[in-house]
Amino acid sequence: MECNPSSSCRVDRRTIEKNRRTHMKALYSELHSIVPHESSRDVISQPDQLQEAANYIKKLQIKLEKMKNEKDKRMRLKELEINHKKDTKISSLMVGQQRTPQIDVRVIGSSLEAILITGVEFRHLFSETIRVIHEEGFDVVNASFSIVSDMVVHTIHAQIGEPYVSDNGVSKIIKKLNNILYSI
Repeated sequence: MECNPSSSCRVDRRTIEKNRRTHMKALYSELHSIVPHESSRDVISQPDQLQEAANYIKKLQIKLEKMKNEKDKRMRLKELEINHKKDTKISSLMVGQQRTPQIDVRVIGSSLEAILITGVEFRHLFSETIRVIHEEGFDVVNASFSIVSDMVVHTIHAQIGEPYVSDNGVSKIIKKLNNILYSI
């Protein structure tokens, strides 16, 4: 399409640009109405609005990640509880009135996660588990526990330490922990 200098091409460009600015203003307004504001009375420039929206989105992403981690943790705990209930039905895990301890060790990259399920009467197994993990060259980063009815669920997170040289350290950990658990 050819335009002569005084024709409608210039008008079309102006109209297009005006429509674009109007559309962008409507989008900014919509974004401003969605994002919660720290100072609601002050007039905020559009770049500040965009920065505020970006910060809000980042906060939401962090919150979402934390919620996902919490959900995964609760799902693992529920899965362990369900598996434990199934195991209890299949083979009587009660020794007198004591619950037989169980351990699950998983490796994810250079990280190790050990989940130890015991009754309250087997408190010493937690420190034994930490000792074994440390002996095999892992550094314990985090350890926590939860009490669910009459069982205690210990979760231990470890990273491969500097002196770690064994390729089969995890299998050694599992073997040693099973020896401790089954010698009770």
